[in-house]
This record gives sequence, structure tokens and C-alpha cells, in this order.
Amino acid sequence: MSHQRTPADQRPAAGVWTLDGGSVTIADGEGPATLLVPTEDVRLLAVDLPLSSRAKRIEALPFAVEEMIADSLDAVHLVLGAEIAPKRYLVGVVRHERMEVWAAIADEAGLGAAAVVPDALALPQPDPGEWAVQLGDTRAVVRAGDGTGFALPAPVLRTAWDAAGRPAIRSYGAPLPEDMGALPAEMGEAPLTRRLANPALDLRTGIYARRRVAVPTYRRRLAWVIGLGIVAHASIAVADTLMLRAIADRRQDETRLLVATAAPGTPTNAADLAGSVADMLPEPGRASAFLPLVTRVSSALAPVASAITVRSMRFEGSTLILDLDSLQPGTAARITAALADARITGRVVQGPGGTLRLTATGA
Repeated sequence: MSHQRTPADQRPAAGVWTLDGGSVTIADGEGPATLLVPTEDVRLLAVDLPLSSRAKRIEALPFAVEEMIADSLDAVHLVLGAEIAPKRYLVGVVRHERMEVWAAIADEAGLGAAAVVPDALALPQPDPGEWAVQLGDTRAVVRAGDGTGFALPAPVLRTAWDAAGRPAIRSYGAPLPEDMGALPAEMGEAPLTRRLANPALDLRTGIYARRRVAVPTYRRRLAWVIGLGIVAHASIAVADTLMLRAIADRRQDETRLLVATAAPGTPTNAADLAGSVADMLPEPGRASAFLPLVTRVSSALAPVASAITVRSMRFEGSTLILDLDSLQPGTAARITAALADARITGRVVQGPGGTLRLTATGA
């Protein structure tokens, strides 16, 4: 007995459902969640795509179907389905506006994880050259022998059958007129859920991909909490390691730059950097003041780095002395302001040969 699924029903969806207007109705409670939609709104095509990979077939799909459809490619959702003959594939074409409505109805009904399948594909595929037909009160659904299908108003079925060359018919619905020569057929060993367990076409792909629904059990929630805790701790550890490495790399780059400016030609590769720095350090009694002061002055000069070139750097007593080449007008004033902003005691004067001499003291 079928029943309508309401938004309040929060049980995990399963079985085959049919779309009727704006609501969904259960057709079979067994099997993976599947939503059957009217084939009238889906164009099912058999398209030749002799390409080696699925990715290449998907890429070529718009060009292959462009001449087969009336709508512009921007207006439709294209879906690559199963291979129905060697290098020949089932393709679904549905307008975005229709697909958006179906996806919203499915999500609202708790069927966000369900496959969305045109109802013609729920019929068994007949032999080549035949039709499988399910005739209802107002509409007829047809599955063709090439794997495609369509649906149309019941009164138009005979006209379509004549136009198709009167193929042999296997009837799965209401009896057809005797002169159509339909062979009564039964689903037999192919129930609905088995026919749709692996549908030939699922419209919920790409931007309309299925939404996975978690089963709200205590164990699953507990597993999620434990898993998230482990991931969080691991992420923090990795982040800390990466941050420390980034800081170390930045400090190494800053030190290498200082060595290069203070003593051009001094080796600054990774193997010799520590030794080069040790050779340049002042005597032990003065080293404690030298490193903090160099670091502070270097940071203060960062905003004006593009306007200066460091000629030399030395340490006399407790004073750091930098000889600089000015590349822009007004650089001396900018350096003085930068030192003041960093609260460094220092001054900038005109040095020998047109250079600027920066002197800074204190830690």
C-alpha cells in the first residue's frame, strides 16, 4: 500500500518513490532510495561517444548533443548514463528550472540521497527494435529497444507507434488495441527495486549531486565526535609544526639577508649560514645587545626597504651603524619616522659619499 512521504518524516529514506505533482509517494519499500520523475520532462538520447575515458566523454557531451536538442546548452542539465551499445551511451537532457524543482522536492521530502530517474527507465528494456509500453489512464510510458525511452499522452501513443514503423510491443500496463499486436508481458523475475538497483541514468549528478543523509544513531554520533576530536588534535599538531617551520624559514631568510648586506660575498647557503653568522657576531660581552637591536631595526626598516640599499653594517660599543644608499627622495625622513614608530633610539645623518648613516642604540 502506497503512502505519501511528508517533510516531518525524518526516517532514512529507502525504496522507490514516485513524484506526483509536488509530493512523493512510495511505490516499493525495498532497495536503495530512488525517485521516479516524469519522463515527459526528460529527453533521453542514444549518443555515440567513441572516447577512451568518462572524463573525455563528459567534456565532449555538449558538442555531441547540441544539434539534437532545441534548448540552448546553458538552459539544460546534461547527464551521461550507461553504455547501451559499444561506444554508444544513454544521455539525459532536462531543463535546469525543472531539475531545480525536483531537487528541492526531494530534499524537502528527505530524499536528498535518492537517485532521480526518469520513470521510463523503470520498465524492462525490450529486445532491439521493440517497445516496452506501460499504458495508464492518461499517459503512456515507453522504453525502446535501444535503451532510451519517452512518455506521452495516451491518445497519442498510436500516432507515435505508426511514426516509428510499428515496432513490436510488450505491454506492461492496460491492454492496448488489438490491432497494435501487443504481447502481454509481466515483470516476472525483475521486480521494480531490482531493475532500479543500478539505474541506467541518474539525474542527480554535477551541481545536483545527491546529498548523503547520515543515520542519526547514538553510535554513529559518538563515532563522529571521537573522529572529529582525533582530526582536530591532529590538525592542531600539523598546524603547529607547519607554523614553527614557517617561522624558522622566515628567520633564516632574514638572517641570510642581513649577512648579505653586512658582508657581501659571505657564503649564505644552508650549510655555511650558521658559521657565517658566528664569524660576524661581536665579542661575547656585546652579543646580547647586538642581535635584538639588529632584529628591531630590520623590522622597523621593512616599510622603506624598497627605497634603500644597505652598503654595510657594523656594531661599535652598544651602537649599530648602517650605511645606506637612498633610492628615493625624502628617504631620511621616512627612516627617522620608522625608527620613532618602532620606539628605537636612533638618528639618520648624511654619510660619506652621499650615503645615509643610521645609528641606533639600545635593545
